[in-house]
Amino acid sequence: MMRLFDTHCHITDERFDEDRDAVIARMREAGVELALVVGDAQTADQPAFELAEAHSWMYAATGLHPHDASKWTPEISDRIRAYMARPKAVALGEIGLDYHYDLSPREAQRDVFDAQMDMAYELDKPVILHIREAHGDATDMMLQRHRAGRMPRGVMHCYTGSWESCKTYLDMGLYVSFSGTVTFKNAPKLWEVAKNLPADRILVETDCPYMAPVPMRGQRNEPAFVAYTARRVAELRGENEDAFAWQALLNGCRLFSIPAPESAL
Repeated sequence: MMRLFDTHCHITDERFDEDRDAVIARMREAGVELALVVGDAQTADQPAFELAEAHSWMYAATGLHPHDASKWTPEISDRIRAYMARPKAVALGEIGLDYHYDLSPREAQRDVFDAQMDMAYELDKPVILHIREAHGDATDMMLQRHRAGRMPRGVMHCYTGSWESCKTYLDMGLYVSFSGTVTFKNAPKLWEVAKNLPADRILVETDCPYMAPVPMRGQRNEPAFVAYTARRVAELRGENEDAFAWQALLNGCRLFSIPAPESAL
């Protein structure tokens, strides 16, 4: 069985309220040994941290999503800092730019992205980057940071960009994470990325409850389904699926400074 790390899941989402325990049981049965539960810094309580603190193999992250950049306040900034001090906090995010829906003004998105990137760098926390239809601005902002020596380490979450763009992110030291989109039939651009990525920079995730992979497409996504994504990436790379999943798990442990499980390979 593959040994898996779902590096981005939202299992505190209300869509799991009725069967969360069963979802957690299924992810363990599917070989998910580690999970990073991503929260939302808008609310004072952070159920992602409560869940992570209740399970030794779960970890947590929080930040203000670009959709909500217009809601940024000093209180939210202080809240993120406070949660980043907790033992189970392994990343700041998800943060970034999203020009697809423009739910917050683009200028506000850029300002809040910058503020959270500064915080992550100062706190020495990796960032989980959500970049959608904004790769030009995001790349410019990150390249300026990289040249100034103030670029935090991090991951391009749910990557859907090109291999050409990906090379720029790799040059900045970032990891790249695949969600279920890499299993879709209309994703040749992502297949090229999967084939070419260095083995030590790849992560896999579900981003559940969104974007279930083939053959579960159309259903509510859940962490157990990360196995389909890992299997597809391994197939594209011509690698043994167990060995690939283990490498991706180790990559996640390295990025998020998490102790790796004992190897049985």
